[in-house]
Amino acid sequence: MSMADAASKGERMLDPMPAMNFARRWNWSWLGAAPFLLFCLTFLVAPVLYLVNGAFQNPAGTYTLDNIAALFSPNMLAAFSLSMRLSLFSAAIGSVFGLLLAYAVILGGLPSWVRPAFMTFSGVASNFAGIPLAFAFIATLGRLGLVTVVLRDVFGFNIYSAGFNLFSFWGLALTYLYFQLPLMLLIVTPAMDGLKAEWREAAEILGATRRQYWRMVALPVLAPSVLGCFLLLFANAFGTLVTVYALTGSRFGVVPIVLFQQIQGNVLYNPNLGYALAFGMVVIMAVSNILYLVLRNRAERWQK
Repeated sequence: MSMADAASKGERMLDPMPAMNFARRWNWSWLGAAPFLLFCLTFLVAPVLYLVNGAFQNPAGTYTLDNIAALFSPNMLAAFSLSMRLSLFSAAIGSVFGLLLAYAVILGGLPSWVRPAFMTFSGVASNFAGIPLAFAFIATLGRLGLVTVVLRDVFGFNIYSAGFNLFSFWGLALTYLYFQLPLMLLIVTPAMDGLKAEWREAAEILGATRRQYWRMVALPVLAPSVLGCFLLLFANAFGTLVTVYALTGSRFGVVPIVLFQQIQGNVLYNPNLGYALAFGMVVIMAVSNILYLVLRNRAERWQK
């Protein structure tokens, strides 16, 4: 190699342009997302990996499938069945009546101030759960609640003598609806807004009635969004713990209560079985959320 070639090679090695080009290619916007990614890694990914590892271990630290097998015992299957029935019922009622509420608020021709008022209330109510929600329902529909006393003393109708019980399956389902209905309103509103006026006008020009338009055009377009909302409501109800515990204590054996007993209890203490229960909940909720994302993508294609 000649001295001229060596000098040229040395100049290229000392050239600062490659480093400058790399700095230009690097997207520094990732620095803004770093706190969120770190938060997800610390409080979502790492705990899930920890409980999955614990689900396949015994108290001695040996890997085993006994905890997973225990999930199919009658008691555990009963807990999962109860949680799924409660979640399915509250999600179904919340989806139906939430859709009707969204139609009334968005497309029902109500005054302009109604929609922002409902959306603001829904944003608060959808996050109102736990002990405050349980206390509110006890003060309203408990045995000495305001509505119970008014119905009994003013109208002569005792809802508890008629069979209602706030601390039962149906009472819990009614309590769940307090945050399920507003959540349905919030997440189905974009789908309602996506119904184009041109579709309705074209249906009317072709001679379709309002009922035919909704049955053949609007509802098929809304179906993926509504089904996705149903799955999201199901996942939202399935993981509820504090509201159930505040209303019924440990008498109502939904999965979160049984999990709490296994991890924190004095009698049923078995943390690894609790990890297996949490793993089962994660699987069910992951399937629900994946199906929700698939349906949401399908709905977005219709609304473009």
